[in-house]
Amino acid sequence: MISVLIPTHNPRPDFLDRTLAALRAQTLPAASWELVLIDNCSRTPLDENLIAWHPHGRILSASTLGLTHARIAGQDAARGDILVWVDDDNLLASDYLATVELAFSENAALGAVGGKSIPEYESPPPPWYRPDLAPIGCRDLGDTRLDVKWGRDSTRSYPHFAPLGAGMSIRKQAMTDWVDLVKNDPIRRKFGRTGAALTSGEDNDINLTLLAAGWSLAYIPGLRLTHLIPARRLTLDYQRKIARATFRDFIRVLDIHGIRPWPAIARWTVPLRKAKAWVSLRAWSGPVASIRWHNACGQIEGRACMSAPLTTIHS
Repeated sequence: MISVLIPTHNPRPDFLDRTLAALRAQTLPAASWELVLIDNCSRTPLDENLIAWHPHGRILSASTLGLTHARIAGQDAARGDILVWVDDDNLLASDYLATVELAFSENAALGAVGGKSIPEYESPPPPWYRPDLAPIGCRDLGDTRLDVKWGRDSTRSYPHFAPLGAGMSIRKQAMTDWVDLVKNDPIRRKFGRTGAALTSGEDNDINLTLLAAGWSLAYIPGLRLTHLIPARRLTLDYQRKIARATFRDFIRVLDIHGIRPWPAIARWTVPLRKAKAWVSLRAWSGPVASIRWHNACGQIEGRACMSAPLTTIHS
């Protein structure tokens, strides 16, 4: 059985309605999967009528703010052996759940899968916008399936095609490995969005935990979702912030897993390195250069915090 899990915190009603409508249109009969809407400390409690159409629909309250806490609550409550994580701005293609079901039935060693996440912009992107500058949960890696599994002698690095958090489908048995670790690790519980904070990395942590435990990951091009992008995510301020936070937290996650493509640096060198990057990237010259500088700042901050308490990188 599949459990579709939607963590949400103060959702936009129009986006959430479209997310649920896409689920209602799935080719996999609703009787064969459950729908769990996870209310993560929303100001207004979610209306039960949102999921009244589903025979196995329910609303779950996650009382501790943060995406990681919502994921843990959802995993604990899920009845299915396959979990499909859907953001409250994701529109799954009509055959998404059927494709997920087939993929896991064909390979018992498959831990998690993801696919294409295609943006639908609420308003036209500004002229300077480039989708590769700052991650907003969208990608199309082509039409060839990609798989990875770590062996005993594998060179361990983060696979570029590992599942995104949006639409991530994961075997519950595999996710239990991650949940058990995170419940006992206050550092790792700090990853993932928390309210308005742009902290990230919990999906990277999940993927690396699965690989270390012997599971395989796959990019399946037949899995397709539309990612609704509100206008505010295309502002220069947001692009700067998300670029900085994502790179910083990605390095921190890699460090926890013993993957260090960049050496650690002394904290006292941070201001000097940022100043040097400001000049070398000509950060004052325009929006693109400014975003690239914030990306560099995220890398510098991440390297300065390697093997240090996570709280030091979120001040």
